[in-house]
Amino acid sequence: MAKPMPAHARPAGDSRVLAVLGPTNTGKTHLAIERLVAHSSGAIGFPLRLLAREVYDRVCALKGSNQVALITGEERIEPKDARWLLCTAEAMPSRSDVAFMAIDEAQLAATPERGHIFTDRLLHARGREETMILGAATLEPVIRALTPEAEIVGRPRFSTLSHIGAKKLSRIPRRSAIVAFSAEQVYAVAEMLRRFRGGAAVVMGALSPQTRNAQVALYQSGEVDYLVATDAIGMGLNLDVSHVAFAGLSKFDGARQRRLTVAEMAQIAGRAGRHQKDGTFGTLSGSGGHDAEFTDEEVYAIEEHRFPPLTRLFWREAEPRFDSLAVLIDDLSEPPDHPALAAAPEAIDLAVLRRLADEPEIAGTVRGASQVRRFWETCSLPDFRRQGVETHARFVARLWQDLRDGQLGADYVAAAIAQLDQVSGDIDTLQGRIAAIRSWAYIAQRPDWVLARDEMAARARAVEARLSDALHARLTERFVNRRTAVLMRKLGSDAGLLPVRLDGETVLVDEEPIGMLAGFRFRVDAEARHDDHKLLLAAAERHLPAVLAERAESLTLAIERGEAALTLERRAICWQGERLARLADKPNPLLPLVRLEPATDRVPAPARQRLLAALELWLELRLAPMAPLRSLEAASRDPDAGPALRALLIRLIEEGGFLPREGSGLDGLEPPQRDRLRRLGVKVGALDLFLPAMLRPGALDLWTALVGHHRTRPPERMPPVITIDGHRSLPGYRAVGRQAVRLDMAEKLVRAAHEARQGAGNGRFALDPALAVSMGLTTASYTRLLRLAGFQAIVPRALREGEFGPPAPLRWRWRPRRQPTEAPTPPPRSDGNAFAALATLIG
Repeated sequence: MAKPMPAHARPAGDSRVLAVLGPTNTGKTHLAIERLVAHSSGAIGFPLRLLAREVYDRVCALKGSNQVALITGEERIEPKDARWLLCTAEAMPSRSDVAFMAIDEAQLAATPERGHIFTDRLLHARGREETMILGAATLEPVIRALTPEAEIVGRPRFSTLSHIGAKKLSRIPRRSAIVAFSAEQVYAVAEMLRRFRGGAAVVMGALSPQTRNAQVALYQSGEVDYLVATDAIGMGLNLDVSHVAFAGLSKFDGARQRRLTVAEMAQIAGRAGRHQKDGTFGTLSGSGGHDAEFTDEEVYAIEEHRFPPLTRLFWREAEPRFDSLAVLIDDLSEPPDHPALAAAPEAIDLAVLRRLADEPEIAGTVRGASQVRRFWETCSLPDFRRQGVETHARFVARLWQDLRDGQLGADYVAAAIAQLDQVSGDIDTLQGRIAAIRSWAYIAQRPDWVLARDEMAARARAVEARLSDALHARLTERFVNRRTAVLMRKLGSDAGLLPVRLDGETVLVDEEPIGMLAGFRFRVDAEARHDDHKLLLAAAERHLPAVLAERAESLTLAIERGEAALTLERRAICWQGERLARLADKPNPLLPLVRLEPATDRVPAPARQRLLAALELWLELRLAPMAPLRSLEAASRDPDAGPALRALLIRLIEEGGFLPREGSGLDGLEPPQRDRLRRLGVKVGALDLFLPAMLRPGALDLWTALVGHHRTRPPERMPPVITIDGHRSLPGYRAVGRQAVRLDMAEKLVRAAHEARQGAGNGRFALDPALAVSMGLTTASYTRLLRLAGFQAIVPRALREGEFGPPAPLRWRWRPRRQPTEAPTPPPRSDGNAFAALATLIG
């Protein structure tokens, strides 16, 4: 088959071709819509899906939705009798038989990535009666060279555009757009605006059209006064912007970091001003060095709309041959033969085609013209995720394995779509899911790729809508502070004029939350500006005394009924996680005085006194389990008790009612003093002195909160045996290696051993370990406890000599020690013979 003529050499048709050229804000798109609806049929190709959708809605309002179609890569609404088509440039039917045809933003034919698409539409998209090319004035030379039949009409800008230099972000005027050239810079600027000005809408190319429209609506409605955007703002968005501030003048174009061209600067700056309303542009001061400022030549060119003309457009063969992969690649790589055209840089679809054609296992599956055409259509899947050639090629390769012999199953596509239907995650996560679902929306729109195409396409659109709503919510949550925005618009200088009310724990000013009331302490939102704090406090404090009085009365009643959720922590009474009152040591740490926190100072005096009385009563009832310690404290102040007993009692009080017998001073007490000690409820054990009442659950917690907050808190339910780390001591327990036994249980075990000893005739006796085992003590821990009490195990000869037959009964003998010492922790054994481990311990 002979190769066809190059696309640029084909005849363009006999319709009237009108090129409407001029800067932004000249009403070119509005003119095209007027001409479209004036014809019996027509189509317009737009550079962006969101712009196609916007114009689709406008034309539907004029002609009815049953006669208007929307055709994009990811969304197709095609009524049977549709006469007017709104499309993206890639999806528009360039050879369609319609009366009117238009291509918008035709100057994009000079851009590397998509330029060849716009060039093909400029050359071949023709209506039967009229064709309109809309673009910048810089297109005029190439249009005269490529379409000499075109009638060129210039459109002047309706308003003036003026440069006002650099301004600090804090001095950027309202209704401004700040343009940055990376997601990180967009986020940083938006975050600062949230703090300083109440927030900003965010527009980036990575957002879905629905999210972008929602963010624009946030700005257009006046809810926020600032818009932070990438260069995606440069086209397709009709905004009420009075000033455009550049956060930088360079960007990464996919290959290198470069300075914006003057035409790119003008495209973005031209968004300032609408119709006959003048606009301004400038830069953010402090955003960069000398290169971040406009030169005098650039300012002149932008203000006067004088830019270097375009001399060449990018071109690629639009109708290649599909004889083989090699022929297809050759046709797509062939340079043009017209001086006004230049070979397009390798786009990602061609890069993927080359990459996969070099893999024999994939190239071998592409046989015949129909398969080559289908494979090229698969490689043309847009890289919505922007992950590069290699990653995108892998995705295309997997897709081709299913498409080469048929269509994708509905279950498979539904599962892939359902996997992305998750609205959780941060901004970047949701952007990634939206990019992925856009790929599946594109796949589902293809006429012969998916079974149950309409159903799968509807599912993909529904998931994209949910993800877009979630992303809009995340952006608004992160970058819009409605409270500060309300204050900036409504507050003025008299905060008291704003209505204040309490919703649960949240204080609302004009229905916007400004802080929380935790207990009786009002906290301004930490994210509020420092300058706003005074205004917020003034607005809240004007009405807070009445609110706090009501809260105090309610809390007092709850305390009296025993329904208040009060806690005692670190010598403080707490409510709702906040300190309500502190406890003064004087005159008695076990009978402290209640001192209300300063946060309650705004409570009226009568309500405050009633609250204080209720807290004192609550504390007295709460400290009832501390009565035994208070008895010791009272005895320690009695001169008749004697110095030795008073010193011992003071030590017992300091340790929560527990004291090791060794070194306690017990031996220095006279018999009457010992009797008085027992009458005070102190148990004199073999190893420890202790108050049994303090071993009850909760008693030690109270002591820890009042006096011993520097000590390790014991377990809440005080079990007989616990496992401990290292050799740390716990109040109420005696450490025995890796375990600790409660003091009353330790005394019970030691007393049982003494009773067995007294019944033995020869001084040697056996112990039944059942009680220790029931408590959870290990053999090693039980042995340690008995050795501390002065007992020693008698190891059978068979165990000493290594004969491990049936375990012989272990016997004990009494060897009292004046100063029992702690035995070292035995190494862990793996032979499972507890008696052998015990022999190792004491042999």
